[in-house]
Amino acid sequence: MASAWFGGTGPGIFSVVMSTVIVEYFFVPPFYSFSVSTTAEAYFGAFVVCALIASWVSDSKRKSEEALMEARSQLEIRVSERTAELMKTQAELAHLSQVLSMGELTASIAHEISQPLTAVVTHGHACVEWLSASPPNLEKARLTADRIIQDGTRAGAVLSRIRALFKKEAPAKGWFDMNELIHELTTFLREEAQRRHISIRTELASGLPKVRADRVQLQQVMLNLVMNAMDATIMIETAGEPRDLIIRSRENGESVSVSVEDRGVGLDATTAAKIFDPFFTTKPHGIGMGLSISRSIIESHRGRLWAEPRPSGGAIFQFTVPIQSPDSDD
Repeated sequence: MASAWFGGTGPGIFSVVMSTVIVEYFFVPPFYSFSVSTTAEAYFGAFVVCALIASWVSDSKRKSEEALMEARSQLEIRVSERTAELMKTQAELAHLSQVLSMGELTASIAHEISQPLTAVVTHGHACVEWLSASPPNLEKARLTADRIIQDGTRAGAVLSRIRALFKKEAPAKGWFDMNELIHELTTFLREEAQRRHISIRTELASGLPKVRADRVQLQQVMLNLVMNAMDATIMIETAGEPRDLIIRSRENGESVSVSVEDRGVGLDATTAAKIFDPFFTTKPHGIGMGLSISRSIIESHRGRLWAEPRPSGGAIFQFTVPIQSPDSDD
């Protein structure tokens, strides 16, 4: 057994042969002879068989142990290699996540400030025209310059709010009238709506309680919803129907609800399920961030933003903002 364990099959068989010769010569009658008596044949045969079995078992056990040790060694090597690959993959995923986050932030900023910057450029050209007139229309130029200042200030405020949103900072909340915000927005978009031959109608509930929210952020949400509604309205020809959109406000239990209703292309089931996903867009040149950011803003105010098809064609986008007591700190 020792020879087969340490030496292998060859030394094991050699040990069995030598043991058989020694036992037959010294321990099997007649002694000191290589002949076997009739009475000792069974004993001698049993000894030979047991020696062969013991050598085979010992050799097999040794081979199994060696195979197990080799398997363990290979497993450790493979585990070490897989661990290194996993760590490399995790590092690559972390880098990809940072790149995607930076790309999402960049797209968000580009989307949100594009409208006030476009207004700044438009008013700048208008201001130059008023000053180039003969004689210069200084009153119109002054009003246009005031609008440039307002739009530039609004662009800066939007950047600050987006930075705070991505840092998960609390919104800069204050008390204001939702109807006043809607009036300001419709006044701001009046020229754009006229250029597109779209009328904006409002159906605002009187006596709405003031809400405590970030005015700039909610203004961005409203601006995004109305601009999307105008884009959807001009994508189809509404034969026999006015090209308009409706903004409604009402008190809905414990919240103030605002809806923007258009007569555009509408929403199917697939679009409705993905419309608020980042980078999903139905516009040819859209980047798909406006509605995603708008939902994040509304949810940060503990409200809800959703969309549904308009029964007679088009879509309705609605959001709610909770009504809070004046002494609330939330």
